[in-house]
Amino acid sequence: MLVMNGISKSFDGVTILKDIALQIGDAEIVSILGPSGSGKTTLLNLILGIIYPDEGEILFNDRAVTFMPMEKRGFNIVFQDYALFPNLNAYKNITYGLRNNPSISTQEEVDSLINLLGLRDHLDKKIEQLSGGQKQRIALARTMVMKPKILLLDEPLSALDGVIKESIKEKIVTIAKEFRLTTIIVTHDPEEALTISDKVLIINGGKIEQFAPPKEIVEHPASDFIKNFILRQLEIKRNNIYRLFGVSA
Repeated sequence: MLVMNGISKSFDGVTILKDIALQIGDAEIVSILGPSGSGKTTLLNLILGIIYPDEGEILFNDRAVTFMPMEKRGFNIVFQDYALFPNLNAYKNITYGLRNNPSISTQEEVDSLINLLGLRDHLDKKIEQLSGGQKQRIALARTMVMKPKILLLDEPLSALDGVIKESIKEKIVTIAKEFRLTTIIVTHDPEEALTISDKVLIINGGKIEQFAPPKEIVEHPASDFIKNFILRQLEIKRNNIYRLFGVSA
């Protein structure tokens, strides 16, 4: 379980996050949702260990990791731009992290992950030959072979659309459930957050507006901000979300 107690963070005297408190259970998929400048990325970076809080504590499985260096936390992130190595083919990108840590995943485990993500036919391709969806799956595979304790995803679907976007959503959910992996997703898209997550954390102005399962947020939004930002941002998406949870618009 990941626990944050009283987390606050400021930059140059400007408060970005204020008194954040939450618990994320094992194997939960949680989306962090909010407008630009709400503190989503700062919260993600605090969990990852890129930055440290000014106040509060972060615990993982009852162990304090508040000021633990990123490389010792055992968490891993898939960045929005995939951050793949253009000079390596798809397979070498997937196994890059295993060069110095070959015992983390066996060849059988690597092959199983490749098959799960449908990458078998793309392993010899250069990165420039891959589609956006294929690059995203390569980035997921590269992260998963390192067996992270928590998987962090920064806007994983923002560059995708249509069938490809839905396919990657399904892959993320499959991986999280099959590996019982706590997964934290930063997104600006209400529909994406509400349809992929076990719980959604909505932040605004550096504070938590609501942290609840999607159905509860749709049926019982905790504030006018949530009604306006989440449920009325785009009418077409709002209607789709309502239909998904069987709620009248």
